[in-house]
Amino acid sequence: MSTVQKKIPMQLVDDPVGRVSGASPAPEPAPSDVELLDAYSKAVVHVVERVGPAVVGVAVRAGRGRAGGGSGVLFTPDGYMLTNAHVVAGAREMRVTLTDGSEHTATLVGTDPATDLAVIRIEGTHLPHAELGSSASLRVGQLVVAIGNPLGFSNTVSAGVVSALARSMRAQDGRLIDPILQTDVALNPGNSGGPLVDSRARVVGINTMIILGAQGLSFAVPVDTARWVIGQLMTVGRVRRGYLGLAGQVRPLPKRLARRLELVADTGVQVMQVESGKPAARGGLLPGDVIVALDGKAVRNVDEVHRLLDAASIDRKLAVRAVRGNELVDLEVTPTEG
Repeated sequence: MSTVQKKIPMQLVDDPVGRVSGASPAPEPAPSDVELLDAYSKAVVHVVERVGPAVVGVAVRAGRGRAGGGSGVLFTPDGYMLTNAHVVAGAREMRVTLTDGSEHTATLVGTDPATDLAVIRIEGTHLPHAELGSSASLRVGQLVVAIGNPLGFSNTVSAGVVSALARSMRAQDGRLIDPILQTDVALNPGNSGGPLVDSRARVVGINTMIILGAQGLSFAVPVDTARWVIGQLMTVGRVRRGYLGLAGQVRPLPKRLARRLELVADTGVQVMQVESGKPAARGGLLPGDVIVALDGKAVRNVDEVHRLLDAASIDRKLAVRAVRGNELVDLEVTPTEG
């Protein structure tokens, strides 16, 4: 006769030292791992405590009832703050909300669409403000923290690393912002204009854009660029750049022609249109000319021309070398402010 053995379910009980009988003890984390985690956490917390109070929400009312907004960061105790140019574009009214909940009417000091930066101001004294650092010393892989107001969630913190240092992106006016910082910090609409901060709680960039549909691709204007723009906007209300009065596009040059003319590149900027009475027209440039050098420097595309048309180029004679037909012509242009 067979016997039926009754199965008794196993019951796990705590042993005297708190482990579960029948289970392997969980490995203790290595002390070095704990220390690294603590150091990382402490760095982020330090940044938030130091810079968080200086981060503001910017609400904008534009024409035809349009509304929008973003973030900003106070950099002086008397109310000056940085944000993005696209955040305040077309604003008729701007309201700034501080972390203590107080709301203030802001005025526009100046805007520079070419770098997507703007300076606005609220009235006040002894306001919390962040320290501007340097972006020149940043290294790929370095910890950075973003603080802003994504989708209306105020003072949201995200952290990541610097992914690249010298990217190029287009501003709203078509100019190249160069260089620009790339990070993997999580950003969303509303983060625009908020600070990117290093582990020492110093602002190293102004968050400006993301690539929709992508993950881990965020961009910020370096603070070294912002420092220069701040100086221009707070003294003259705008950024001064040279203006030629022409429309151009990249044009490949036949290799045989480039070799015969001893050109250093096989592309240039073809003049598509010249505005009457403007510096390009006065200097003798014609539609169809292909500019290959400006101010003694080779130019391969429109962006290289833009880089040379800085404030120092205004009202200064610049040598222009262009291919006209199959020959080189040497001309002079004097950019005006534009």
